[in-house]
Amino acid sequence: MRRLTWRPAELVEGSAETATARTLRFRVPGWPGHLAGQHVDVRLTAEDGYTAQRSYSMAAPADGDLVELTVETVADGEVSPYLTEELRAGDQVELRGPVGGWFVWRPESKAPVLLVGGGSGIVPLMAMIRERRKAGSRVPFRLLYSVRDPERRYYAEELRRPDPGLDITYLYTRSAPDGVSRPARRIMLDDLAEGGWPATFEPDCYVCGPTGFVEAAADLLLALGHAPERIRTERFGPTGG
Repeated sequence: MRRLTWRPAELVEGSAETATARTLRFRVPGWPGHLAGQHVDVRLTAEDGYTAQRSYSMAAPADGDLVELTVETVADGEVSPYLTEELRAGDQVELRGPVGGWFVWRPESKAPVLLVGGGSGIVPLMAMIRERRKAGSRVPFRLLYSVRDPERRYYAEELRRPDPGLDITYLYTRSAPDGVSRPARRIMLDDLAEGGWPATFEPDCYVCGPTGFVEAAADLLLALGHAPERIRTERFGPTGG
C-alpha cells in the first residue's frame, strides 16, 4: 500500500464560487494523480510551529500536477477562513493524498449514475461530472442538488451549459426562485422518484453532504428499492473548519 506523504502545494489561482466559498487550484510537484470522488488533507503551519489540518474533496479530475478544491468558509474555523479569505497566488500550503477508494467513479463504468448532493457536498460529484465530460463517456448522469437558495449554488455557470447526457434537478430548502413549482423543503421521496433513476435500471448512486442529509437521502433510496451495495455515501459534520 502506497504511503501518503505531505507535499508542498502552491496556489496558482483562486476564484469566488459563492459569497462564502472559493475554488482553489494548486500546483503540487510530484502529484501521483487521483480519481474523481477522492479527497485530500490540507495542512497549515503557523510561524510558531502550530499546525491545523482539514480534509477537502477534489473538485476536478486528475490534470498533471494540478489539484482543484472548493472550500466553504466555516465561521471561527482554523483552516477554511485562511483558504477562502487570505491565501493568495504564490502562497503555499501542504497537501496529502489522494485519500479514499470507495466513493469514486471511473470512466470505464457502464451503469447509469445518480448523484445526490447537499450544499458543499456537490464538490466530489462535480469531479465526477467533469471526469465524465473529459473522458467522453456516454454514461447517463442525473444530478439532484439540494441547496438553501440559488445564491448558494456552486458551479452555477458551468452547470448551465449544455452537457448531453447530464440531467440536473435543483432542490431548494429555504428559498426557491420565481417560476419553480416545487416548494422550498428538505429532500423527499418524490424528489428522488421523479429526478433520479428507477431502481430497476441498477444505477450507481453517490450521495454527499452533511450527515443528516446523507442519511435521509440514503434511506429514501433504499425505500425506492435501490440495492444497498449500489449506494455510496460520503458525509461531513462539524470539524472546526
